[in-house]
Amino acid sequence: MSASETVTLSREEYDALVERTAELEDRLAAAEAATDARIPHQVALAIMDGASPLRAFRDYRGLTLRSLSERSGVAVSFLSEIEHGRKSGSVAALTRIAESLGTTIDTLVLD
Repeated sequence: MSASETVTLSREEYDALVERTAELEDRLAAAEAATDARIPHQVALAIMDGASPLRAFRDYRGLTLRSLSERSGVAVSFLSEIEHGRKSGSVAALTRIAESLGTTIDTLVLD
């Protein structure tokens, strides 16, 4: 189609096309936002019941402290201290832990 060619639509067809485009843009935005950063329902329930986010994600993934330590390179004792709230963990450590759990650092940190 050259620049001089035109297409004529009825107002009804045009409005339907615009509406459909808006719907598709919304779906695309939702799909792009849908990452592993979302907290699974089971994890959210565990956190609401008092579990630390680290413990909740670790249990959800079926990992022991030792297996998470092997995956993340963070010492078992340090993981335990973070999990029990005795230490907050460095950004570097929390990043490695989050990657090992398939989530993001912000899901592991409670304000």
